[in-house]
Amino acid sequence: MGMKNRFNRFFELDGEDEFDPTPTQESPSFSKGGENRKNVNQTVPIINTKREKINNKVVPFNQQPTSKQAKITILEPRVYSEVQGIADILLEDQSVVLNFVRMDEEQAKRIVDFLTGTVYALGGDIQRIGDEIFLCTPENVSIDGTLTDIMREKELY
Repeated sequence: MGMKNRFNRFFELDGEDEFDPTPTQESPSFSKGGENRKNVNQTVPIINTKREKINNKVVPFNQQPTSKQAKITILEPRVYSEVQGIADILLEDQSVVLNFVRMDEEQAKRIVDFLTGTVYALGGDIQRIGDEIFLCTPENVSIDGTLTDIMREKELY
């Protein structure tokens, strides 16, 4: 077998130019008496599987999820054990606003430390946006500006 035939068969190029659009062919049948008769019961379907295989291999590169909507979750944690649930929300590419008004200062610091590591690992950001309020965002959300400068100008911070 020649190299050209192997190449054509490998890339499914063998016989592409000889495409027959008719769905079936009848094959002649010969009897012992030498008579040539057509056997109508024997039909050979022609299926163009090569073109179906080629069409199924096409994959677009710029697929982006269209049904995903941005979401911001507002939480007021009361104990340190809630930090894993907050990290899970960040892992789902959602932003979290945390209000530490109802929490002990030491536990709030521990939560902020834990979430700082989580946000760093995700490539996101954490910002203090109030006295006891923090905003944690994943990588796909950017925070522009700093609220502390604005609050200092108005002597609120």
